[in-house]
Amino acid sequence: MKPVTKVVIPVAGWGTRSLPATKNIPKEMLPVYNKPVIQYVVEEAQSSGMNDVILVTNRDKSVIEDHFDHNLQLEGYLESKGKLDMLKSVKDVAEMVNVIGIRQKEQKGLGHAIMCARSAIGNDPFAIMVGDDVIFSGTPGIKQLVDVAMSENMPVVGVMEVPWDCVDRYGIVDGEEVGLGIYRVNDMVEKPAKDKAPSRLAIVGRYVLTPDIFECLDQTEPGVGGEIQLTDAMRTLCKKRGMMAVKIRGKRFDAGNWPEFLAANIYFGLQDEKVRYPLIEDLKQFLVLE
Repeated sequence: MKPVTKVVIPVAGWGTRSLPATKNIPKEMLPVYNKPVIQYVVEEAQSSGMNDVILVTNRDKSVIEDHFDHNLQLEGYLESKGKLDMLKSVKDVAEMVNVIGIRQKEQKGLGHAIMCARSAIGNDPFAIMVGDDVIFSGTPGIKQLVDVAMSENMPVVGVMEVPWDCVDRYGIVDGEEVGLGIYRVNDMVEKPAKDKAPSRLAIVGRYVLTPDIFECLDQTEPGVGGEIQLTDAMRTLCKKRGMMAVKIRGKRFDAGNWPEFLAANIYFGLQDEKVRYPLIEDLKQFLVLE
């Protein structure tokens, strides 16, 4: 398999789980500590060797692309005031990766969003990272998948174990463990009932796929709501050439889930030594231990 240097990040959704905060602000731009969610995702991709970031967006989300561009007025202001650390931080974001913006003109599901990126992918293997999943780990989450994809020459999906009462919210993998946290996928099912789920291994928004996924997407019929499901196309790809799953090591936060979003802010705040102890003191005022 050729090196994985391209990543598709679908960001065209409405963000209804995060309303009313996302009425005019994309959920991917909501801040987790001092960065928008999307920046953590792009930093994970960059640190995994991916320099071409393909944002599948819509007409109301140009602010996401703007975040990874220069703001000359702001940069000039910071330079004139001698705020060089701040200047470096905003310049670094602008120079982080090569951003390619592609419009998803109709929202027809995750599979359809990936199809929109077809011309930018060409015949290369590529990663997919969901834009509202933040994964904090020593080895970047998507890099864990890339390593297995390269060694096995197969597509790979990222999974984490979820409680049985949550399996109906995810795509669930049926696989057999062939190494520590590494599975050979037999099948997968989208949002199964608890009593029909083959496992607790939930797909969590990290994928490394081969370009023949597009042929599988071409053959995938729209499902509920007229949406083209990526999971359905991956089932076809799995039967065609095989697929692996990797249990991602690290801490994952779903930024579209309010308790997890708030927990992520606290978690990342605690990583900053300048903020940690004042934050702990503030939290003590709200926590009552019995």
